[in-house]
Amino acid sequence: MEAYFDNSATTKVFDCVKEIVVKTMTEDYGNPASRHIKGVEAERYIRDARSVIAKSLRVLDKEIVFTSGGSESNNMALIGGAMANRRRGGHIISTNVEHSSVYNTLGFLEEQGFEITYLPVDSHGHISLSRLKDSLRQDTILVSVMYVNNEVGSVEPVEEIGKIIKECQPHALFHVDGIQAYGKYEIRPKRQGIDLLSVSGHKLHGPKGVGFLYIDEKAKVKPLIYGGGQQKGMRSGTENVPGVAGLGAAVREIYRDHQAKVDYLYGLKAYLMERLGEVEGCVINSQPGRESAPQIVSVSFEGIRSEVLLHALEERGIYVSSGSACSSSHPGLSGTLKGIGVRPELLDATLRFSFGLFNKKEEIDYAIQVLKELLPVLCRYRRG
Repeated sequence: MEAYFDNSATTKVFDCVKEIVVKTMTEDYGNPASRHIKGVEAERYIRDARSVIAKSLRVLDKEIVFTSGGSESNNMALIGGAMANRRRGGHIISTNVEHSSVYNTLGFLEEQGFEITYLPVDSHGHISLSRLKDSLRQDTILVSVMYVNNEVGSVEPVEEIGKIIKECQPHALFHVDGIQAYGKYEIRPKRQGIDLLSVSGHKLHGPKGVGFLYIDEKAKVKPLIYGGGQQKGMRSGTENVPGVAGLGAAVREIYRDHQAKVDYLYGLKAYLMERLGEVEGCVINSQPGRESAPQIVSVSFEGIRSEVLLHALEERGIYVSSGSACSSSHPGLSGTLKGIGVRPELLDATLRFSFGLFNKKEEIDYAIQVLKELLPVLCRYRRG
């Protein structure tokens, strides 16, 4: 049996996504900038996808800018937002549990002279709203907070954060990394005070290499890519029509009977947590139930290095993660696990199980069975 529990790294695409990607690669393959019928057909796919996404967020079509994925969206939001508003000030607020595509981009901005305040989190991965309020200053131009943490699934109180920013420093942009949240939650930027929202297609059963950045029409953001002026100059370059069309199809499908899909994921999460209770020596780092995201469960296994267990599970057809896939080339202990207070001896003994809509309870049963077989054997080789 194969059990793929690494959906926060990437997902298998829906059939409807595969079909539209193939069609736009082999039949409707025109350049959307061309003025003949092939170009018009291609442009229609872009327009339709933009409309579907805008409706899912209750925003304007023109506020959606397509990108190559989550990392580019985060870079555009942070660098473009900071540079466009530099005259107002040079102070940025974020957290110490952000994804590397935010954390490393903020590091670049520090090199450019911006001052970054990193807010700590509590044992559940939440920032302190009072500390956020105290950190806002007259020269604060940008606040960036992850909606759902990609390692443990903690959910930040985004709407409350948005209210504080708009009340205390209304000119500051509020950027939300929504890469693990979009498709799992009904996100309403206008109501939640979000000015910039980053999304990646391959986290919600869409294609890799495509995403979008929502930019509120009143927000000032400088482009990062210049050229032919596509997407009203915000992101030049020929649009990735198959990717955008596939993303639109994925969004349409993920938000059809959306609550039922979310409930299904929460059911898988609850079942895994229940079954893990049968496994000796494991510590669950994610909050149960709807206190955290529906698709992520972080588990530490006492005395066993995560990489060892990961590869032992892989040999039995079970695929999990030992951290964020996007930071796999940067070895080191997780800042998120440190931030929530995971015991030092468990920092390199932690795996992430993440669900998608193709997972089944039978796969969880298989994983628990294999863990019960593997752990006693691996424990014999644990470090003294």
